[in-house]
Amino acid sequence: MVCWKDDMGARPVLGLLGGGQLGRMLCEAAGPLGVDIAVLDAEKAPAKQALNSARHVTGSFKDPAKVRELASVSDFLTVEIEHVDTLVLEDVEKNGVDVKLPDGRVRNHRPPVHPSWKTLRLIQDKYLQKEHLRSSKKEIPIAQQVAIATGDATLSSLKQAGQSFGFPFMLKARKGSYDGRGNFKVDSEADFGPAIEALGKLPLYAEKWAPFVKELAVMVIRTEDEKGNLKACTPYPTVETVHQDSICVKTFMPPRQVSEKISAEAQRLACDVIEMLWGRGVFAVEMFLLDDGSLMVNEVAPRPHNSGHFTIETVPYMSQFQAQLHAVLDLPIPQALKPEKPAAIMINILGGADAKSHHRLSRLARTTSKVDMRVYLHLYGKESKPSRKIGHITITGSCSVEELEEQAQPFLKLVDEIREERLKASAEQLRPQEESTSHRASDVAREPEVEPEPPTNGDKVNAQLSPSSEPAQKNQKEHAVPKPEARPASSQRETWVGPPASPRDAGAADQNWNGADKEKPVVLVTMGSDSDLPVLKAGLDILRQFRVPFTTRITSAHRTPKLMMRVAQEAHRQGYKVIIAAAGGAAHLPGMVSSETPLPVIGVPVKASQLDGLDSLLSIVQMPRGIPTATVGINNSTNAALLAIRILGVATAEYQEQMLAYQRDMEEGVMQKDDRISSIGAEEYLSVMNSAAK
Repeated sequence: MVCWKDDMGARPVLGLLGGGQLGRMLCEAAGPLGVDIAVLDAEKAPAKQALNSARHVTGSFKDPAKVRELASVSDFLTVEIEHVDTLVLEDVEKNGVDVKLPDGRVRNHRPPVHPSWKTLRLIQDKYLQKEHLRSSKKEIPIAQQVAIATGDATLSSLKQAGQSFGFPFMLKARKGSYDGRGNFKVDSEADFGPAIEALGKLPLYAEKWAPFVKELAVMVIRTEDEKGNLKACTPYPTVETVHQDSICVKTFMPPRQVSEKISAEAQRLACDVIEMLWGRGVFAVEMFLLDDGSLMVNEVAPRPHNSGHFTIETVPYMSQFQAQLHAVLDLPIPQALKPEKPAAIMINILGGADAKSHHRLSRLARTTSKVDMRVYLHLYGKESKPSRKIGHITITGSCSVEELEEQAQPFLKLVDEIREERLKASAEQLRPQEESTSHRASDVAREPEVEPEPPTNGDKVNAQLSPSSEPAQKNQKEHAVPKPEARPASSQRETWVGPPASPRDAGAADQNWNGADKEKPVVLVTMGSDSDLPVLKAGLDILRQFRVPFTTRITSAHRTPKLMMRVAQEAHRQGYKVIIAAAGGAAHLPGMVSSETPLPVIGVPVKASQLDGLDSLLSIVQMPRGIPTATVGINNSTNAALLAIRILGVATAEYQEQMLAYQRDMEEGVMQKDDRISSIGAEEYLSVMNSAAK
């Protein structure tokens, strides 16, 4: 176990995977300590704006080569986001990286990783995270849960969960979910189908419903000695977190109308949780306060957290960012963390309906000055987009938290006003627009267009989060997932735009610094007939899974040739990057589209009633020289979507990162099956497969 020692020089280098707002505030805290930070992220990431360093590495924090490059210039490695490649971190810590010295010699360098890669790997899988906590001898309260089988066995597994837990229960993605995304409330067996459609491609688990009246959070500093033995877990004061639209919007310190006894119990429980992990650093423990006054652990974040921002002003001698530095470098930590002000409110500044919506809130923070209330503004250097965290405001006072809330009403009302504007604008954007038909008068034989559903505000969407400023419902967090509903009329067009895919500190709506515009579809999916849609469904599911915004069209090469040509010719000017075209029989559509566009076209041969689809395959693959058309297997729209995502990944790191994760998940799935068949034998394995299929 390595600590900061004199032989590291006056300025130790801390390598940071991720450079969002958490990294920015970590860099701001590092300067006075004389600590240099090397950030691995995109060139204009917020953390790099706050600290200029020749050691910064430009690239993805999920790229193993870039992680090794960062390790080669760092004395320690830490993270601002848990969604990293733990395999490369494990290898770096165990085997090191080769560093070339000025004299030409090569030495092996092994920077320690904090928190430990073991902790990061455990926390990435929420099901395993909670199973690990459940194994504690201290009986940490965790909601009952069960793993859900994959593939054809998913439905029967959901039925068993319903029988065990009753209704409602929560269906959750084990990996990659954040801010409530990847959650689905199952009210009855009627929801099994929509739940599988929304989440069925992901590793899942079911969780028993846990009614709550408040959400609490406790930040904890974990320290170890040089041998890796736990030294101490030191908690910050308990806070109340308030969520709207699945995003934390406010925190209150201390929690409103919560006894000191419960707050102290939350601190003790948080320390019990963090004691079970590995490595040094700052952790957030989120929990529910149930209606009977008991506490239940929800999840853990192995890094500084939105719920700890209040510490910058209320615990100025050891904010959560200073604590991260002190813990990782093994510098002294106070035995107790007492706030210098009795009350504080943290308000997140979220992007509004337009790029300037938040200026009113920033202006109010700059111009408010009261003797008994201090206002502190933090902006993150990020472009404003709807619901994106672009800053926060901390308000402190020498009064009760209830009195401070009353004094802070101008801020709280303005936050609600900006939110209402944002929701109204979002609803208007999602409303299908009537399409002008004047330019289509000649397309008499035009076939109806079929579009995928956009995210809706149906009863499954945020059903557990009150639209008011408080969580009035007593239940668990849930986030919108696309719900099946009536198809739009043929004169309407809708575009499916996926939710953000790059989670950082809770609710980072898009920190894709060099990626595609999430409001604009980048893949055009077209088919010759609506009878091709069932074949395309698997590919559309993949695009949704990767959060790739896309549009679907029906453009028959034979019945609507003018429409097909117009769509193909205009695609690149409309911002599309890839086209997927499906057709059966003569299957001329992919090649004809390719002849009219400079974009890459991927053809999906559809099996028709004759020749088992070979005619479609040969028609697409035998394009003349100069008309390149990629072709996948018969009916294999899954590979078409995956190839489209790989093409997008050449220019957009986010999609490449997701593809790498997808490949790792496939590998892990096969290895799990191999372990299973090796342990129980082929006959038992086959018996289980047959039982699941019934």
